[in-house]
Amino acid sequence: MAPLTFREEVAPADPERIRELVKSTGVFSQVEIQTAAELAEERLARGPESGYHFIFAEREGRMVGYACYGPIALTIGSYDLYWIAVEKSGQGQGLGRILMEKVEDLVRALGGRRIYIETSTRPHYAPTRAFYLRTGCILEATLEDFYAVGDSKAIYVKVV
Repeated sequence: MAPLTFREEVAPADPERIRELVKSTGVFSQVEIQTAAELAEERLARGPESGYHFIFAEREGRMVGYACYGPIALTIGSYDLYWIAVEKSGQGQGLGRILMEKVEDLVRALGGRRIYIETSTRPHYAPTRAFYLRTGCILEATLEDFYAVGDSKAIYVKVV
């Protein structure tokens, strides 16, 4: 298997690559897939001023995973992890953990001290929630019926 490479700069082809990758997971809705790509488009349009930072994992030039994070407005040292995704065929091989560790290192280098992560409590997000716990995140809060009746928001925090 070819080695992984990582990059932080967003390339013009990345929004479409992100759409394909996020769709491959089988977890996200069409609106969520579009939103993931829009964050990369925003970074391309506005640069660092967008507040969106990325780390891409590639194998032989093909995106196999990525994460998007950024500072939380009006805070000192608090960051959101907006997206972390690994293509379906690459899940369960440790790439998500590597991406999470890289995000932690990058946030720490930017002066960050905490990463906040929000996700749904719907049953098909159970593996995602388990992943956050395995990477040392703590379930900080649950907002009942946040997204819809029966679909709460789980908020995790990782101290870096």
